Amino acid sequence: MYEIQLLYVENIITRKKSIPQQELTFVMRVANLNHDKKVEVLWSGEQGEWHVLPASYQHQLSADQESWQAKLVIKAIGHNCLPGNINFALRYECLGQEYWDNQAGSNYASQADSGIKLGAGQNLQQLGFESKLKAGQQRLPITLSINQALQVKVVTIHWTTDNWLTSHKTPCHFNRHYWHEHAQSNARNPNQYGSQIWQGLLKIKDAHRVQYSISYGTADGVLWDNNDGNNYVVSHEPLKLMILNLHCYQEAQQDQKFSQIAKAIDDLGVDIVCFQEVAELWNEGQGDWSTQSANIINNRLKSPFHLYSDWSHIGFDKYREGVAILSRYPLHHQSARYVSDSDSIHSIHSRKVIMAQVHVPTMGLINVFSAHLSWWEDGFAQQFKKLSSWANELQDPSVSATLLCGDFNISCGSEGYQLVVNAYEYEDQFLAIQDQLAFQKVFKVNDEHWSSSHADDYRIDYIFMNKTSELKVQSGRVIFTDDDYGRVSDHCGYLMSFEPK
Repeated sequence: MYEIQLLYVENIITRKKSIPQQELTFVMRVANLNHDKKVEVLWSGEQGEWHVLPASYQHQLSADQESWQAKLVIKAIGHNCLPGNINFALRYECLGQEYWDNQAGSNYASQADSGIKLGAGQNLQQLGFESKLKAGQQRLPITLSINQALQVKVVTIHWTTDNWLTSHKTPCHFNRHYWHEHAQSNARNPNQYGSQIWQGLLKIKDAHRVQYSISYGTADGVLWDNNDGNNYVVSHEPLKLMILNLHCYQEAQQDQKFSQIAKAIDDLGVDIVCFQEVAELWNEGQGDWSTQSANIINNRLKSPFHLYSDWSHIGFDKYREGVAILSRYPLHHQSARYVSDSDSIHSIHSRKVIMAQVHVPTMGLINVFSAHLSWWEDGFAQQFKKLSSWANELQDPSVSATLLCGDFNISCGSEGYQLVVNAYEYEDQFLAIQDQLAFQKVFKVNDEHWSSSHADDYRIDYIFMNKTSELKVQSGRVIFTDDDYGRVSDHCGYLMSFEPK
């Protein structure tokens, strides 16, 4: 296995606004030895001066291989000359070790304005590959550089948007004029290294994810590039949902912690947030929106979300206490309902749940509930049954998923958790992503001894998703810990991401 290996180098000279400029692009394969790594290109032009160009992570190639890229644009302004022909080597530092790809010490070379040069042993490379689709993108262009020595006659993209339940074939065409179109200049020798450019365009419509492989017919038969057996995958960002109990204004340095929460939502690209113990000053029952904790956090986001909130009872003798939903996408059909037997604002056992419907691009309609239920001995069973019955009332074929989110005040494996499991309607998404074996025992085969294995799982905050959902959980992590954005409440937060099945 190569720790670092050149995939291709691109060397182009263009004129923009009559100013000559040289564009250098280096793409390399890097072994994922550790998350802490440094990848660089050391290069020199015709003047002989060596420079260090940092590379950046692009996308995952396989479980243990990554694609990295370094790019540089140099303009011929004043006394600044273009580098022309270049020599270069690749360096990778990780775990105290240094690895090189420098052609056994002789370094690589790339002639000025020569277009693409594939790395040793590379017959086909995608140019400008991006692993993420843009919002609203319905077409996926694919550009390939292929070694002309293969005498390729036919190139075909084999692709699917539904995990190969159905598939499509799209032919590519050989573009002999690519360099004139791409560089907007007459490149001196764009095919100096025998690189042909083939292009295809996939009409993906509103697909969330596209998987594909490439076949190319040569004089020696059909060859394949399927990303080392993993296929290429391009997708929209997953839906990121966060839950957090805000602890009803009981935190020291409370205002600072509101800012920490807003920063995490921005940094992590969260799409939907479900808060519990949301509080605002009582103000003789009228409330005070300027002190409402979800509203304060929302106003500190770089771009405020859509917000829906309601309260159920007096908290700590001075607050209207309730729940909230924040969403990057518009909220529809919002409603609130007491799921407790009591609806007295003077009883802490009065529990109101809110819900809203969110249309998530490429995923459809999702019903989101933000809940804070009572402990088992204080009415959890009745409250959860009312909540699930309400959610079932709103479930129809147009709804892709129903998510029951928040503080359920039941520990994993407890009597209350068993009630959720035995209803056969909702599944614990954090368990699904963190411990698949335990998840199988609990929700798939209903192992009679499963509850005894959860004695050390003290979670009481959950995202339960209906079993008929068209989504699947992709990742999950605990946040607002000592090591991850710091403590902001007496609860941790949970961040999970979802994508279509």
